[in-house]
Amino acid sequence: MQTILNKIKGYVPSKYRTIDSQLELALYYSYLEARKGGKRKTHDEHDFEIHDFKNLEALKNDILNRTYKPSRSTAHIIEKPVIREIFAAPFCDRVVHHLIFNSVYDWWDNHFIYDSYSCRVNKGTLFGIRRLDHHIRAVSRNYARPAYVLKLDIEGYFMSLPRLKLYQRAIWGLNQQFKNRRHATEYQILKFLWYQTIMDDPIKSVKKKGDLSLWDKLPSSKSLFTQPPGKGIVIGNLTSQLLSNIYLDQLDRFITYDLGYKHYGRYVDDFYIVVTEEKLPQLKRDISAIAEYLKLIDLTLHPKKRLLKNSKYGIPFLGAIVYHNHILPGKRLSKNMSQTFKEVITGERDITTVTSYLGHMKHINSYNLVKEVFTTIGWDYQDDDCFRTSAQITKKSRR
Repeated sequence: MQTILNKIKGYVPSKYRTIDSQLELALYYSYLEARKGGKRKTHDEHDFEIHDFKNLEALKNDILNRTYKPSRSTAHIIEKPVIREIFAAPFCDRVVHHLIFNSVYDWWDNHFIYDSYSCRVNKGTLFGIRRLDHHIRAVSRNYARPAYVLKLDIEGYFMSLPRLKLYQRAIWGLNQQFKNRRHATEYQILKFLWYQTIMDDPIKSVKKKGDLSLWDKLPSSKSLFTQPPGKGIVIGNLTSQLLSNIYLDQLDRFITYDLGYKHYGRYVDDFYIVVTEEKLPQLKRDISAIAEYLKLIDLTLHPKKRLLKNSKYGIPFLGAIVYHNHILPGKRLSKNMSQTFKEVITGERDITTVTSYLGHMKHINSYNLVKEVFTTIGWDYQDDDCFRTSAQITKKSRR
């Protein structure tokens, strides 16, 4: 647990030297992190918090005695931004997820290529959009020559992940991280927790919640309930986000090092390659090589989500469209933002979602969209509305 203790260096009493006491402190730190995750309104979290020290002690003992097993999750369907299946882990398991994440993230983050954007500190969707813009400008020499962008997607990525191979990849990283300390108790604990987390069957005894008819609208490729044994991990867990990067790190390295494409980027299973016109024929041939490589790790390129076009016509990526010299919000982002604003006005959604959208919009060319949305819901738009706080927007909405 030394990685976590390093994060809180200066606050660790000298008595925390044994693995028992280190795990105790690491779990408490992970518990505090899990409480920040926006789940504090749930009964599950409240029940854990009432007797937090007692529950953390029991969790610590289960881990040390190797008797810990993930508890049963609940599952529900969300329809925005697209319809998908979400499994919500019990709070005690989310504490374990934070423990694993905090212990291995730094090593993996240093190992990942620069242009892997998902679930990484100081990166994310906006960073990914800007990096695509950067690569287009670099390849086109500031738009002086044509640049072509290939965009590919993996079909049913989270549902297709082979859990055994995913576990082996996670342990490969753990072996590298603890190269000379594989006998250490911390290594053995993390290896055990990775196994319990990855190899757990997520649909076993799961409880479905919400409108059950929504599952009829969900494509089978997007549901864990229709996957063969050993396939698929849940969407929504902190560890799932990290694992999605861990598994496709192999693809990142194949494309950038083996195939030699420098102008490449990926967010989860959505990735792009930017090339000059001269390299376009080779890029077209390498689509087959990428598809074959994915087959080796039990994944499949999405047959319909393939795009190859001149960058000057605009490249859709992560909710935005990257044009030469400017970036515009995409249709889905525009539609979801408009709907969110209306739901805030009617009290169906929290005001913080508005400020989240505005914080994103101020970094792209969205003046006309924001103005249109404000006008639609009956607000007078001002030039500084993209920079308003939730308190200012709340006051404005009550006028």
